[in-house]
Amino acid sequence: MNMRNRVLLIATSIILLFVSCENYQKNSSHQQVSNGSIGMGKELAARYCASCHQLPDPSLADANSWQKGILPEMGPRFGIFSYGYQKYPSFKNDLNVDRNYYPSAPVIQLADWQHIIDYYTATSPDSLMPAKKANIQMNDSLFKPVQPSFGYYMPSASYVKIKLDKLYMCDAFRKKFYVFNKELQITDSSNTRSSVTDIIEDSATFIFCNTGVLHPNNAKYGSIERVSKKNKSADSTLFTNLRRPVHIVSADINKDGRNDLLVCEFGNLEGALSWLEKTDTGYVRHVIRAAPGAIRAYVDDYNHDGLPDILALFAQGDESIFLFTNKGDGTFDAKQVLRFPPSNGSSYFELDDFNKDGYPDIVYTCGDNADYSPVLKPYHGIYIYLNDGKNNFTQGFFYPLNGCYKAVAKDFDNDGDLDIAAISFFADYKNHPEEGFVYLKNNGKAASGERGLNFTAYSLNAIKYGRWLTMDAGDFDGDGKTDLMLGNFSLMDPIFKASVDWKQQPPFLLLKNIQ
Repeated sequence: MNMRNRVLLIATSIILLFVSCENYQKNSSHQQVSNGSIGMGKELAARYCASCHQLPDPSLADANSWQKGILPEMGPRFGIFSYGYQKYPSFKNDLNVDRNYYPSAPVIQLADWQHIIDYYTATSPDSLMPAKKANIQMNDSLFKPVQPSFGYYMPSASYVKIKLDKLYMCDAFRKKFYVFNKELQITDSSNTRSSVTDIIEDSATFIFCNTGVLHPNNAKYGSIERVSKKNKSADSTLFTNLRRPVHIVSADINKDGRNDLLVCEFGNLEGALSWLEKTDTGYVRHVIRAAPGAIRAYVDDYNHDGLPDILALFAQGDESIFLFTNKGDGTFDAKQVLRFPPSNGSSYFELDDFNKDGYPDIVYTCGDNADYSPVLKPYHGIYIYLNDGKNNFTQGFFYPLNGCYKAVAKDFDNDGDLDIAAISFFADYKNHPEEGFVYLKNNGKAASGERGLNFTAYSLNAIKYGRWLTMDAGDFDGDGKTDLMLGNFSLMDPIFKASVDWKQQPPFLLLKNIQ
C-alpha cells in the first residue's frame, strides 16, 4: 500500500469512528443506542415521567439501577408488566390496591418505552461520584454515651423520647413500650398492638400511633389507640383501617373546641394525609391529600388568619413539602412549597429559625435508600431552606450525609446559635461508620454573611455500636443542656455492612451533653 492510500485509509477510519461516536452510545447492557432514540426518550420522559413527580435527571442514579430497579418498577404504572427479558415487579394482584391503580392496557407504545429506557440507561453514569465534604472530626468531649443495662438480641427501636428523668422506647419486633428511669432501668412496660412510631401523651393516657406492618405495604392495618397509664392496657381504639400511619398530631383543626388528630398515612402505593375529626360519637376521617408518603406534619397559623394550617412532608414518589391553608370549613388549599426528585428518599423535616428573622425555616433530610436504586447518593444529607417571610423557601445550606434519616436543630452548646444533630440509617458503614451520627456545631456568621449557616462536623466513637433509625432531643437530667437519645434498629441490612453486629448491641444510646 502506497503512502497516499495509507493516509486515505486512516482518514476514513477516523471519520467512521467520529460518526459512530456521534450517532451511538452504549447502554448498561453494552448494546448500541442511537442518539435519536436517546433524544426521543428525553422528550418522552418529560411528558410521561414528569406527569407524576419531578422529572428525574439520569445522573441521579447509576445505569444499573435505572435498568434493573427504577424503570422496571415504573413500567407497570404505564400498564407495562413485562418487557423483553425483564420481569416487572408490581402490586397488581394486591387486593389492598385500588383496581384502577394500574392501567388495564399500556398507555405508552412499547417503542416509546424503549426510547425512555435508552435515554436513562445510556446517559446515566456507571457509578455515582461521592459527595465532597469536610472530614467528620471524632470528638468524645461533646457528648457522653450511656448504655442501658437492659438489652436483648435484635433490638428494633421504632420510637424514642426523652423526658425529665425518664426515657420512652418502643420496640417494633417485640411490640413493647418501655419506660426507663434516670438510671436507665426499666420501671414500666406495656404491650402494643403493632410497631409504634409516634406517641401523644397527657396526664392519664398515651395515644399510640400503631403503624401495623412496618415494611412497605398497602393494607389498612394501622390504628390509633389510647392506652391508660394506670392500667397499662388499651383504654380504647380511637380509629382503625389506616394505611401505615407513622406520625400523629393533636390539634383543633376545625376550631370547635375539641382536639382532632392529624395523621400521616405513609402507606406505599397508596396513602394519605388525613385528619380525624373528634365528634360526640367518635372520630370521622377527612382526607386532605390522597397520596402515599406522608411522613411528618406541623400545625400552626402560617398565614396569620386565626385558623390552623399544616406544613407536611410527602416522601414517596412525588416527594414534596406542602402548605395546606385552612379554609375554615374543614378543607384546605394546597401549595407545593418545595419539590424534590423521587430518588431523594425524603426522611424528615422540622421548622427552625436559623437567621433569626422571626420566620420558620425548614431543616430537611433525605436518605431513605431501601428502594430501587440502593447506592450511595451524593445528594443525600441535610438541607436548610430559608423562609422569605411569605412561606417561600430557598436553599441556604447543604451538608452531604449518606443515608440521612433525621436532623434536629437545637442550641446544644448554649451559645445562641442553632446546632444540628443528625443520624443516618443508610450510612457508608464500611468506609465511614462515623456517618451514623453527625453533630454540626454552629460557628455563627458564615463567610458569605448569612447568619447561622456555618458548621463544623463531629462524631463519636461509640456511634458504631448501633444502627440509628430514630432520635429525640431533650434535657434528660435537668442541667439546662439538651441531650440526645438514639434508637437502634438492627433488623434491616444496609448497603454496606459494618464490622459491628448491631443485633448484639443495646436498644438505644443516651448521649449526655457535656459541652
